[in-house]
Amino acid sequence: MKTQIILSAALILVVATLPACSKFKGEAKYPSGADRTTTGDDIYGEKESIFGDGGFSIFGKNKNKGEGETGIGVNSYLWRASLDTISFMPLASADPFGGVIITDWYSSPEKTSERFKANVFILDKQLVSTGVDVKVFKQKKSRGAWVDSAVADDTAIKLEDAILTRARQMRVADGAK
Repeated sequence: MKTQIILSAALILVVATLPACSKFKGEAKYPSGADRTTTGDDIYGEKESIFGDGGFSIFGKNKNKGEGETGIGVNSYLWRASLDTISFMPLASADPFGGVIITDWYSSPEKTSERFKANVFILDKQLVSTGVDVKVFKQKKSRGAWVDSAVADDTAIKLEDAILTRARQMRVADGAK
């Protein structure tokens, strides 16, 4: 009996508050041309966006943002250049909002007894030399198992330089200053 009273009260509460959930009262009407001209409301005009004045863009430049800044959270030139530079390696993960690219292990056809893996971090929204950081890992096959091995000191620096060079080329190709 007590359960029925509680359920009945909850049902009445839901039914009583349901009409308040709709901001539209009555029948929905499609505005005619006369309605728009008399009210001045242009239903086809540009409306506000939840992403702000510039909107949301993945790889292009937004009108209201700085050079190379996009909705992805990092510099778009560095992001695209990073993907382009390490495109020969299989991707394990790519987070455009956090600016992290993680590759899977890659073995070159010439040396199947060693493999490499790279992690690329885009650190800045500007195209600057400190805006990208690369970590490279190497393993060699020994007795049928993969064993961690030292990577040459300049490997990560060479990859960073290649990414920065490609990003600059992309910026010049876009005509950015």
